[in-house]
Amino acid sequence: MALLSPEGVTFEFEVPVVVVGAGACGLVAALAAHDAGQSVIILERDENPTGSTSLSAGLIPAPCTRLQKEAGIEDSPELFAADIVAKTHDHTPYDQALVAARAAGPMIDWLMEKHGVEFELVTGFLYPGHSRLRMHGPKSRTGADLEQALLAAVSNAGIDLITGASVEDIYADASGRVVGVRCRRSDGATEDLGCQALILACCGFAGDAQMVRQYITEIADAECCGHLSNTGDAVRWGTALGAATADMGAYQGHGSVAHPHSLPLTWAVITKGGILVNTNGQRFSNEMRGYSEHGAEVAAQPDHIAWDIFGAPGHEAAEGFYDYRELRKLGAVKMADTLEALSEVTGLPLSYLKAEFSAIEEAISAGKPDRFGRNFAENDVLKPPFYAVKVNGALFHTQGGLVIDDQARVLRKGGEPLPNLFAGGGAARGVSGDSNYGYLSGNGLLTATTFGRLAGISAARIAEAADA
Repeated sequence: MALLSPEGVTFEFEVPVVVVGAGACGLVAALAAHDAGQSVIILERDENPTGSTSLSAGLIPAPCTRLQKEAGIEDSPELFAADIVAKTHDHTPYDQALVAARAAGPMIDWLMEKHGVEFELVTGFLYPGHSRLRMHGPKSRTGADLEQALLAAVSNAGIDLITGASVEDIYADASGRVVGVRCRRSDGATEDLGCQALILACCGFAGDAQMVRQYITEIADAECCGHLSNTGDAVRWGTALGAATADMGAYQGHGSVAHPHSLPLTWAVITKGGILVNTNGQRFSNEMRGYSEHGAEVAAQPDHIAWDIFGAPGHEAAEGFYDYRELRKLGAVKMADTLEALSEVTGLPLSYLKAEFSAIEEAISAGKPDRFGRNFAENDVLKPPFYAVKVNGALFHTQGGLVIDDQARVLRKGGEPLPNLFAGGGAARGVSGDSNYGYLSGNGLLTATTFGRLAGISAARIAEAADA
């Protein structure tokens, strides 16, 4: 992987805008550039485009959408941005969060109205850190269905998508202007393609064990449940061109990945009074802090394992998620009518289970937070039937990367933009702070789709100027 000099190179084919990666970021970027009147080609390393998008629940947070208004929910970009910043403990600049928050609503409406992508507003529960119901996703609550809907939109728009085309090198002149890419096909043949603007939508570096250990030591030994093709290419190309990086320790972890099935168990079960206990039957944290930070929390428990325990409200909320229904089919969801039976099906010590349940009831009776600082409401008391799923902690995707501006232009270390390089999603610095605690539910797809669209619009403008 390298930067190549374009001197003496003649490109057999040239396209105004080239997009690297066919996840949500790349597909949205391509649609935006196409809508702006430019020809686009998407180059995807895998034979079947999936990416981090397909491994997610497919949920995008957005304020002031048509669906939100129809549901009578009052929201604003400013409130959403404040929620984002609060989750990062004020690390993410408010102005940066506001760019994504302002772009999100119009982006959802545009995908629905212009490109026929179907979304539903999730109204069954409120994700930790969000002050309003603003999650939008496919009816199935699967990222695979979101990916397929975006692929269909790209196909209907007549945009070229080349799979099995791994971009290996970038051609750039001395000023940092990208003039083309070299990609390797599955049969080993290489092709050179010229462009006037390049969008990096190839996510982060969760699939590169060496980079993970370098930047995020705490999660390096946890399971990677992310897309293994996320190998840090964008960061390497960008830094070779002199681009700045930031928040390289930021990532989305997940403390509730069913073991050994590697399917995420929705955090909805926690919001409905659910708890996490380790193999000793003991709680170890305030579960309502969020699922991202619990990736490392669970990974640090004995045998790197925990049990999600929840009641009927959590079970009913989870039933709306495809992954949960699959886990039930696989027998991963254990059910018990008493604590004694729960102890038997999980192997957890009964005495410690009883002690944890009693401690929660005592905290509720006293009207005080529990020993971890979690506030349980009266209706959070777990009652039979009990449900339990064995889980481990995992790394999903990284959230640090190339620094971009409000037009998704990649910036040099001095703050000035590179001439025609754009990035979004995991390839770019996100809005999740500098660690795991700053990940607000949906941040990954938020920055993938909003900055993807901004990148597409900006790249089309650069390409048009080059033609003038």
